[in-house]
Amino acid sequence: MIRIGNVLVSPGEGGVYGERMIEGCRVWDPYRSKLAALIMLGGEIDLLPDMRVLYLGAANGTTASHVADYVETVYAVEFAPRPMQDLLEVARRRKNIVPIMADAGRPGEYAPFVEAVDLVYQDVAQKNQVQIALRNAAFLKEGGRLILMLKTRSVDVRMDPKDVLRETVDALSPAFRVITACWLEPYHRDHAALVCEAVK
Repeated sequence: MIRIGNVLVSPGEGGVYGERMIEGCRVWDPYRSKLAALIMLGGEIDLLPDMRVLYLGAANGTTASHVADYVETVYAVEFAPRPMQDLLEVARRRKNIVPIMADAGRPGEYAPFVEAVDLVYQDVAQKNQVQIALRNAAFLKEGGRLILMLKTRSVDVRMDPKDVLRETVDALSPAFRVITACWLEPYHRDHAALVCEAVK
C-alpha cells in the first residue's frame, strides 16, 4: 500500500468524488472508507496488481475505485438503484470495475459473471452479514481471503457490539480462519473489520 508521509493514497486518476491529490495520487480518506481505516490501523492487507476482488456492497463506488487503482479486476456488486447510478459512472472511468446490480445474499444471480477471486470484500449493512459472507466464499481461490466490515448495530441494535463481534468470529468458522479482528474507531463507530483466510 502506498503512503505519502502519513497519508494513504492510491495511484489512479482523480476526480471520482472530489478527493484530494498528492503527487499524482488520490488521497484515500479513512473517514470515508472503512477499508482505508483498516489499513491505517495496521490491518494485514495486500492489494496486488494481479488480484481479482469481489466487492459486495459497492454502494457509489468510492472505496471500489481506490481498490481498482491497485488490482486487476473488481467485481462490484450493489443492489440499490440510486448508488448503482454513481457506481456505473465510476466504472465508466475505471475499466477494471465490473458493476453488477444484484443482491449479495443471492450469489447465484451473478455467478455467471464472476471469475474465481483472490479477495472477497464485504461491506453490507444487513442482519445476515455472516450468511452473506459464507454464501460468497465459493468464489474464493484456494487460500483466498475475506475482509468483512461488520456493522454491529445492523446485526442487533440491542446487543453489545463486542458480543456481536465475538459471535461473528465463531459463526465464520469452520469456513474461515480469522487472522485479524479489530474495531475501526476513531474512524467508524461500532464497526469492526475481520480479515479471514479460507480454510482448505
